[in-house]
Amino acid sequence: MARTAPTLHMDAILDDRDTRIVVCCGSGGVGKTTTAAALGLRAAERGRTVVVLTVDPARRLAQSMGLTELDNTPRLVTTTEAGGALHAMMLDMKRTFDEIIEAHADPDRARQILTNPFYQSLSSSFSGTQEYMAMEKLGQLRRSGKWDLIVVDTPPSRSALDFLDAPERLGRFLDGRLIRLLMAPAKAGGRNAFKLLNAGFGLVAGMMTKVLGAQVITDIQMFVSALDAVFGGFRQRAEQTYRLLQAPGTAFLVVAAPERDAMREASYFVERLAEDRMPLAGIVVNRVHVSPAGGLSAARSAAAAEDLESRGEHLLTAAVLRLHTGRMQLAAREHREQDHFVSAHPTVPLAQVPAMPDDVHDLDGLRRIADLLATPLAPSGA
Repeated sequence: MARTAPTLHMDAILDDRDTRIVVCCGSGGVGKTTTAAALGLRAAERGRTVVVLTVDPARRLAQSMGLTELDNTPRLVTTTEAGGALHAMMLDMKRTFDEIIEAHADPDRARQILTNPFYQSLSSSFSGTQEYMAMEKLGQLRRSGKWDLIVVDTPPSRSALDFLDAPERLGRFLDGRLIRLLMAPAKAGGRNAFKLLNAGFGLVAGMMTKVLGAQVITDIQMFVSALDAVFGGFRQRAEQTYRLLQAPGTAFLVVAAPERDAMREASYFVERLAEDRMPLAGIVVNRVHVSPAGGLSAARSAAAAEDLESRGEHLLTAAVLRLHTGRMQLAAREHREQDHFVSAHPTVPLAQVPAMPDDVHDLDGLRRIADLLATPLAPSGA
């Protein structure tokens, strides 16, 4: 017998003034950005001052809100009759990195770092930088006190929760032994610098020097030397934000589509959140196919269509019945995938959003999605 998932009551989460951060996470292509934007709009229309932060480099958040663009500064989208307001922003990874430099260094040291070629490469392409800067920006928004709800649209990722992993990785890189080892040749200077560098990195460093040239090595040394007095708090800030995400005022929502791979990824997210003691509010299953004629089964529909076709009668009706057959079969497959998830995670609250006939491009579309989120379908297994 199929289990019944608890119902995810979205309005209760948004109306709780103690809820200050909602994090929407999940694999790519499941409607995570639209869900985040819809939740932000609904919270604003219920009287909250909201900012939606997207870490997704695509411009879907701006498109869903009917805007031409978003940038690294929160932009007012709309105010509401309930006294709320909706703001939105799209993380600019490099700009956020630059802001940290400017905030934690004197002007001369900041200029030295910002113009360093190695820094320019690090701030634009280092693995994990985007996710770390998302944590930095989240911490900045929370500390500012300007918004009583922050909705985070995390970047699409094939591996679960890089958003949580990357800050620790980058913090270890900047605060750990590698930095201290690089500092040694920078402080030693001259030929001793290269001796120490080669001693620390052996053949790899030698090949780097041959391939990239001594200037690149010098750029790295100069960057690390300037970095020493600026980024001592990287790991500390990452840990503070990490603890903030574990606090009761945070709610994680896993967003998925009713497909095998997406639901498996959702299970992985749920398990990882539990492992890291992150407060999971529930799962949103997007793009669920339902039919207004749900009482007509796929088998009966197919049989009726075959009968009409065999007699050469009402061929248009037969075609409609065939379409209905396919839709009901699709709905049955989706129902099974959700049942598998519910069986594995029977206590996780669940909400379903029916598939929409077209994409969301404005606030009215987001409002429709928000209404559907707040008016749950019968959960899988009912």
